Order: sequence, then C-alpha cells, then structure tokens
Amino acid sequence: MGSNKISDVGINIAEKATVIWNVADMLRGPFKPHEYGLVILPMTVVKRFHDCLLPTHDKVLAQYEKVKHLAVIDGFLTRASGYQFYNTSKFTFETLLAEPDNIEINFKDYLAGFSANAQDVLSKFDFDNIIKRMVESNTLYLIIKEFHSEKGYLGADKISAVDCGYIFEDLVRRFSESFGEEAGAHFTSRVIYLMTDLLLVDANLDAGGMTVYDMTMGTSQMLSCMEERIHDLNSDIEVTCFGQEFNPSTYAIAKADMMIRGGDPDNMRFGDTLSDDRFAGFTFDYCISNPPFGIDWKREQKKVEEEAARGEQGRFAPGLPKISDGQQLFVLNGLSKLAPNGKMAIIQNGSPLFSGDAGSGPSEIRRYILENDWLDCIVQLSTDMFMNTGISTYIWICSKNKPPYREGKVQLIDASHCYEARRKSIGTKRNDITDQCRELIVKAYGSFKNCAVYGDKGGIYCESKIFETVEFGYNKIVVERPERDENGEIVLKKGKPVADASLRDTENVPLTQDIDRYFEREVLPYAEDAWIDKKKTKVGYEIPMTRYFYEYQAPEKVEDIVARIHVLEADISASLEKLFAGEK
Repeated sequence: MGSNKISDVGINIAEKATVIWNVADMLRGPFKPHEYGLVILPMTVVKRFHDCLLPTHDKVLAQYEKVKHLAVIDGFLTRASGYQFYNTSKFTFETLLAEPDNIEINFKDYLAGFSANAQDVLSKFDFDNIIKRMVESNTLYLIIKEFHSEKGYLGADKISAVDCGYIFEDLVRRFSESFGEEAGAHFTSRVIYLMTDLLLVDANLDAGGMTVYDMTMGTSQMLSCMEERIHDLNSDIEVTCFGQEFNPSTYAIAKADMMIRGGDPDNMRFGDTLSDDRFAGFTFDYCISNPPFGIDWKREQKKVEEEAARGEQGRFAPGLPKISDGQQLFVLNGLSKLAPNGKMAIIQNGSPLFSGDAGSGPSEIRRYILENDWLDCIVQLSTDMFMNTGISTYIWICSKNKPPYREGKVQLIDASHCYEARRKSIGTKRNDITDQCRELIVKAYGSFKNCAVYGDKGGIYCESKIFETVEFGYNKIVVERPERDENGEIVLKKGKPVADASLRDTENVPLTQDIDRYFEREVLPYAEDAWIDKKKTKVGYEIPMTRYFYEYQAPEKVEDIVARIHVLEADISASLEKLFAGEK
C-alpha cells in the first residue's frame, strides 16, 4: 500500500502554497498580516473553480442561452460544465483583466454567475466585504492579475484533488499561525496515509460501495486520501464521502473540493459536531478523523449533557470527559456513527490512555470501548509529527466487527522510532512518516503478534505487543483501618470497627486477579487490622503504553562522567587562555 505521492510531491505542494501566499506582498498596508488569509483563501477557491471550469466555459454559456427561460436549469448546466457546479458569467480572469477600470463590477458579475452551491461556499468567507476593502485599497486588480499568472494556475489537469487539499491545508495553517489561532483543530500531517492503510488492511474490496465519514473534516484531506487509497486498490468501488466542519473557511474549502471531485456537496455539512450533529441516524463503513485535543467543550456543554441524558439513545451515554478536553467525545461520536462492520481511525494525544480515576468519565469511556471489544489497535507515533504540536500522538483503530483472531485482544504498536527527520520543519512538524515507515507499521499491524519490525536504516523500527482486553482493567478497592482511642483500643460502633479516614488507602487490583487473594497477599501482611469496604469498589481501565514499552537505560558510569567533565574543564581553560592572551 505504499505511495510515493507524499514524499515525491510534498516539496512542490509547499512551493505552490508559498507562491500563492506571497500574493500577500500586495496586501501590506491595507490589510494586517493576520488578515491576509481573508483574501488569499477565498481567492484560491475562486481560482480553483475558475481553472476547473475554464475548458467548458463556452459550452456552458451556449447551453445557458438555450435553457435560461426554463424553471429548472441546474442539471443542464452541470452536465455542460462536467462538474457539480457551473458559472454563467461571460467573464473569465483573462477578460476581467482586459477592463481594469471596471474590475469591481465585472468581478462581482463573475461571482454572481456561479451556481447556488458555489455561492454557498463563497458566502462562508464573507467575501463581499473583502472585495470592498480590496477595491478601496486599489488591490483587487493586482490580486486577480497575480492569481491569473502561470504560477497561480490551479486546474484539475495539473493539480489533483488530494494535492490541492494539501495546498489549502498549508495556506490555512499559515493564516491560523498569523492569526495566533489553534491550528490543531483542523490540520493534519501526512500521517493520513498511514491511517488509511491501517483501516484498509482487512477491507472487503469486492464490496459494491463504501461510505467514509470525517466528523472534523477541516479542508477534507482525510476524505480525499481515503477515497484515493480505496480506488488504488479497486477502482470499481463507489466511495461516498461525508464530513462535518465548524470553521466557516475550512468548511467552504472542503465543500468546494467535493464539488470539484464530482461528489455530492450536500454531504459536506456545516456545524459543531458535538452540539449540532448533522448526521443523526447515519452510519458509515469508515470513520477517519483528527479531532482537536486539549480544547475545552464549555461552548457545547449544555447540548452535550442533554445528549448524554438520552442514555443509549444518544452518543455520550458511557460518560463525559473533563470539561477541559473534549477529544473523547469525538471518539464516542465516531463509534456511534460506525456501521455494524465499521472501522475507525482517530488521532488522539496521550490523555485518553490514562486520564481519570476508576469511575470517572474518561475511565468509563475506556471501559465502554474495551468491554464492547471495539478497541483494535493503538499506534504511538513519534513526537514532532504534526504542524501544530510537538507532543506524542496516537492513532486509535476501533472496529465494530473484529476478525475472530483479534477478538478479545488489543494490539499496541510503539512506532515512536519509526520516522525520518525533515530537512526543513513545517511549524512544529520536524519528523515524517516515509513510505518505508508506513510499510513497517502496517506490516506490524498485519502480523498481529509480539514482534519488532526493522527498516533498512539504522534506528527506524516499530514494536508490536498483543494484550488480552481484560489486562487493561482493574478494581479500585478502598482499604480501611480502624480508629483507635487514646489507649490504643479499636473504636467500635454497633459492634463494628469505626474506620479512620486518615488511614484510608486505595489499591488497584488487576481484573485478572482475585481481590481477596490480592488483599491477603499484598495488604494484610503489613496491616493485620485492615479490611476492604467492598461497597466502594470501582472498576477502572487505563492503557499505560509507556509502561508496556519501557526500556531500561543503564545510568552513565561515574568515571565516565568525571572524564567528560575534565575534558570540558580543559576546553574552557584553553578558551579562557586564548581570550586573555588576545587582550594582552
């Protein structure tokens, strides 16, 4: 399943995005740096529309003259354009530039010629106000001229949907960084292809059709890549993509991309996934997402709590995570959207592995997933893998229908050493998952055994370990000890010892062990008067990957440390001697 697309064209994509972003040079003064994206993003979408439609422009105009008197004309014009949208204006970027004195009125005429679905895309950018500001600052003509240059060409014959998605991703990242916003809510690295390959390892490629859903689709690269990967394996499979996005600009880009790819733009829906589920009642074969993490859900709290109160009829019945981090809510949403044979790949940080004590919302969510046997695999990636965060990230693979050999088991893969350093970083993204890295991880996943898989370059490897699902669970027991009076006698109440709250303790007993035997072995030898308050026992789950893959590093020998210090001292002394000799 390897592909050269990422490594081969990654630099060109970055260069193309840089060329487009450099249009900002003309905006200096009238627009502040954090406003450049307000111009560049919608203009890039308009130019992408323009260049895709240009080959059939005359055909659309001719067809429009024939049918403009009819009540319904969309079908005629989309067939003429070859896309799910069209433009009936007589203008193109070339003819717009031929009349510089009329650039405003003609450009507005051009935009008004777009079909309703394209108009909806542009409305999300609040483009009318931006055009007004460009006119007032005498930059509209210059911007259109720059986008019409050869380096600004964005036609589908030269730039694929996937590549254009990455260009948009890069542009939006630059805009968000200049605006000081959290890019993590929307932007992913090219680890996407690893996610698609993991999802498709056991795929039934003889199926007549597949549905793919991204609940936080951003500019929709994950959907594009998933569709591309499925068609690489079987070009005859019909792939239908669905996505929801809350950021107006990225939603507009995603919908524009869907229109250009020939899909149904109505499958791209605007709204907050947590509080305004636009796909209630839908289920999908695949879910692939990179939701925001470390972001609170205070804005959605009322709606989320109402949804949780619906119990099994809602999406959040198992429990709610901390208000400061809503990423587990997206996991629950994704699981609720999976068909009976569905499979999900979702990016998480380390918090969902272990945050929350037994009985807490985060622990109950883990319990829900594990006891339903839906957690298939977790892959730990290296640090510095994403554009907006340097922390370690994880791919969770969840399956509603595990193959028999995976039932009751969870695979953990430590791929933190499976990367190559980039020659030039992009934001905080300093490491790449190359073709070979992806192949190693997918091979480890497919082998489903305790093993290490090594690459042909030193230091690149991943390690796989298989666990019974029950191994992640534990009983949290409350150990009580009696209160004693001033004479050291146990205080009784109704003939029973009174517990001393100051001596109360807890123990986590693995679910694989008998609580009473554990207590007799681990507690009573050190506290003969202790007992378990069994009414307070709670079941908890955690997935301590760091513990499972811990590698002991022997401390440096003292004599080696001393020798190293002597070398440093000698070096410093020599430098000081040179310095003082120069002063003399």
